[in-house]
Amino acid sequence: MGAAAAALVLLFAWYGHSGGARAADKQKKNEAQSIPVEIAVAMRSDVPVYLEGLGTVQAFYTVTVTARVDGELQKVGFVEGQTLKKGDLIAQIDPRPFQAALDQAIAVHDKDVAQLASAKADMERYQQLAPQNLASKQTLDSQHALVSQLEAQIKGDQASIDNARTQLSYTRITSPIDGKTGIRRVDPGNNVHASDTNGIVVVTQVKPISCIFTLPEEALPTINRALEAGSVTVAAVSRDGKTELDRGSIALVDNQIDQTTGTIRVKATFSNPHGALWPGEFVNARVLVNTQKAALTVPTPAIQRGPNGLFTYVIKSDSTVEARPLQISTENDNLTVVTDGLKEGEQVVVSNQYRLTPGARVHNVDSAASPTGSARSAAAKPKVNS
Repeated sequence: MGAAAAALVLLFAWYGHSGGARAADKQKKNEAQSIPVEIAVAMRSDVPVYLEGLGTVQAFYTVTVTARVDGELQKVGFVEGQTLKKGDLIAQIDPRPFQAALDQAIAVHDKDVAQLASAKADMERYQQLAPQNLASKQTLDSQHALVSQLEAQIKGDQASIDNARTQLSYTRITSPIDGKTGIRRVDPGNNVHASDTNGIVVVTQVKPISCIFTLPEEALPTINRALEAGSVTVAAVSRDGKTELDRGSIALVDNQIDQTTGTIRVKATFSNPHGALWPGEFVNARVLVNTQKAALTVPTPAIQRGPNGLFTYVIKSDSTVEARPLQISTENDNLTVVTDGLKEGEQVVVSNQYRLTPGARVHNVDSAASPTGSARSAAAKPKVNS
C-alpha cells in the first residue's frame, strides 16, 4: 500500500513538472513568434512650449574709444583684455599745449576784468560830474558803452576758459562704460588725431549682454501673447543644442517684419555672470512661450508618419498592436502632446515599429532606461506645431 502511494505521488510530480515545462516552452515559443519592442505608457504631465531661433550674441554696449584732440599719446592706462570700470584711465595725451591755452585764456579774462573795474570807476566819476555840467552827456554815454563792451568781453573770455578747460580734459581719456577692452590699436609715442576713425581701443560691455535672433513671422502673435502675460524667458543654447549657456528674458520685438525672409527680429538680454556668452557668438535661442498643464504625452519616438497622417502602435490586451491615428499639438525630440486618439494609461510602442503591422504580436523587452522615464527627464523643448 505504501509503495502504491509513493508511486502515485511520483506520478503527480512528473505530470506537474511536465505541465510546467510545457507552459514555459509555450511561452518561449510565443515570445519567439512575437516581436520584441520597448513600451511606454501615455500619461499626463506639464509640458513647456518653446519657440526656437538662431541668434547672434552682441555686446550690451560697444564703444570705440577715440581721441577728441590732436597730440602725442603719452600713456596707455589699460592692459589688453582688462575689465574696466566707468571712469578708469584708458589713455593720456600730452596735456601741455592745452594747459598753456587754458592759462592764456585765464590771463586774458583777468586783464579784461581789470579794465572793466577801471571803466566802472571812470563812469561813476562822470556820473558825479554830469549834474554840474563838468562832463558831457556824450562822454557819459561813451563810458556806459565801454562798460557794457567790457562786460560782454568778459563773458566771451569765460567761454574761452571753459572751452580751453574742456580741451584739456580731453587729453585724459577714460572709459565711458563698464566693459572689457579689446586689442590696443595705437601704441604710446604715436600722434593721435581727432579725425582718426580706428580709435585707440574698443570697449564692450558683456555683463549684461544681448542676443538678437529671428523667428518666423507666424510666431509673432504667440510672442505678443506671452509678453502681455509678463516677462518671457529665453535660454541661450549651444549650437549643438546640448548645453544651456545662460538664461535671460526678451527685451523687445522689432517694430517691423523682414519681408525678404518673412522673419521678425527679437532682442533678449542675459546677465552672463560667467562670461559664457561672447559678442559675435552664434547660439540657439529657446523662448518659453507657454506651459501646457496636465497634457497627455507619449515619447516622441512612438509617433509614426504614414500616408494618412500621424499614428502610433497601441498594444491591446492580447499583446497585439493596432495602428491608431493621432492628433498632436506640440512635439520635440523627447515628448509629444496628444490631443486626440489616445487615452491615459494606454501602452504604445516606442521601438522596432518598422517590423510591425496591425495585428502583430509583441512582447516588451528590458531597456537600459525606461523610454518614458528618459523622455520625461530629458526636459522637453517643444515647438509650436505649425
